[in-house]
Amino acid sequence: MSLLRAATRRGKRTLIAAVCAVTIAAGTGGWAAGSAQTAVTGPAPGAAAWRADHSLGVRLPDPATARPARVARFFATLTDAQRHALAARHPLTVGNLDGAPVALRYEANSRALAAERDRQLARASDPAGTLQDHQAARKAAARCAGLLAPGRQILAFDPRGRGQIAEVHGDLTAARRTAVVVPGSDIDLATFDRAKDPYGTPTGMARALRGRMVADAPGTRSAVIAWAGYTTPVGLGPDAATGRLAEAGAPRLARFLSGLAADRIPAPALLCHSYGSVVCGLAAPHLGRTLRDLVVFGSPGMRTASAAALHTGARVWAARDTTDWIGNVPNVELLGLGHGEDPTDPAFGARRVSAIRAEGHTGYLAPGTDSLHHFAAIALGRYADVS
Repeated sequence: MSLLRAATRRGKRTLIAAVCAVTIAAGTGGWAAGSAQTAVTGPAPGAAAWRADHSLGVRLPDPATARPARVARFFATLTDAQRHALAARHPLTVGNLDGAPVALRYEANSRALAAERDRQLARASDPAGTLQDHQAARKAAARCAGLLAPGRQILAFDPRGRGQIAEVHGDLTAARRTAVVVPGSDIDLATFDRAKDPYGTPTGMARALRGRMVADAPGTRSAVIAWAGYTTPVGLGPDAATGRLAEAGAPRLARFLSGLAADRIPAPALLCHSYGSVVCGLAAPHLGRTLRDLVVFGSPGMRTASAAALHTGARVWAARDTTDWIGNVPNVELLGLGHGEDPTDPAFGARRVSAIRAEGHTGYLAPGTDSLHHFAAIALGRYADVS
């Protein structure tokens, strides 16, 4: 009988894990069937040409292995002319090189985006392409053109796969308070700043957060980065229910934050939405002093048992509104499926943030919500204003 009971318990746990596999849409994009994604890792295209460039008479820092602090020291030894020449010759490398000067990365990514726009326009009129190829190319060219609009500050751009990107809102090099937004599923170059469901996109979340920070503390220089620098899950499926893509994204996030520290940007508040909180949870033990606050919202779990198990000196906060469907996802982790404990559970040990006026899974940073008010207070270091 005891063997039967044990088998029954195992069966129930397996069933729960199976439920996780088909119910965790840990992101922003709804309930479409999931498709397996190939994680983009390593340096952006052009790294080989960068390594082979001996025009300065010195070895350039390897984009795959050089620490951001080493990169920052290297660029500090160059003249302005040398820096701009490298950005012109190797825009994708310089634009994604954590530790390189912020303004130089903006310049390099403008070049890279213009080149990608032109490449897509050429594809759109290629006689060898199909009608669908031409339509996809025109859309890709239009996205690049939009990112080249005056005033946009692109801190990272990688056209591989579905595309990865990071954008700065505010003056990053002058900021005293900073934040980084890490999105969940269904986010890539095409959906980075879509008009539909704007506060479920990195751009919409970052703009809303920066706007509230400026309104609440107009005398405090601030900046918010929308970081879509990892391959996110698409819809439902194993990618959303497992940590595979988060494991690939966590080192990229850690390196990005190390790059900000190397450029002497103040340690940010890290705001992690949905599956993005899985990425942040896996990255947290490796972030050291590059992080001041860690905020998760709409989280399916962080693949850890408690806030203490994150091994971070940052304050850990968690929010979930009552209308968010993520609350119906079982908080288990079994056979690689599921993301573990609920960060909003008091037993987890995070500081609970009120989100009473947020709506659904993607409404946490919508104007007028208490969660937006509290997130801005955290980013500003006004902890007494958080409830």
